[in-house]
Amino acid sequence: MNEPATQAGSPHRPAGGGARKSSAKSPRARAREFALQGLYQYIVGGNDADSVDAFTRDLQGFAKADAVFYDTLLRSCIELHADLDALIVPLLDRPLAQISPIERGCLWIGAYELLRCPDIPWRVALNESIELAKDFGGADGHKYVNAVLNGVAGKTRAAEMADGSKAARQHQNV
Repeated sequence: MNEPATQAGSPHRPAGGGARKSSAKSPRARAREFALQGLYQYIVGGNDADSVDAFTRDLQGFAKADAVFYDTLLRSCIELHADLDALIVPLLDRPLAQISPIERGCLWIGAYELLRCPDIPWRVALNESIELAKDFGGADGHKYVNAVLNGVAGKTRAAEMADGSKAARQHQNV
């Protein structure tokens, strides 16, 4: 039987870091934060999705999150983790087991959004995952998340990236 979600602990935001002010965060950004906390519980504690979900929904501030988007992220990342890892692993410079649980969760969220959320622009998916890594991860973890997710975006959103580059070049020539 799995341990309660509280046994795994949860990531904490560093005090005074470069985090966006909580009041300025959108419900979707908050959903990503809670999904990351849930994924941390899943990765570190091995807790099942229902236990993680119940624990996370009880955390302070959850009511301000987009609960539907949170649920989609959490459950989809857990369900598709092998597919997400298959996208991520070829882009890593070290074994997956050496990636911190926070970075791995950020990579799962970003890879999921790039793969399955075409309504979210690729740059937004990258930026939101980078912000999560800045807020919750180690000192330079966001740089690693950025590099890996840029590679994932190249595989999953090549046409969108090319359109954006083309538009940027046209804008410079005006």
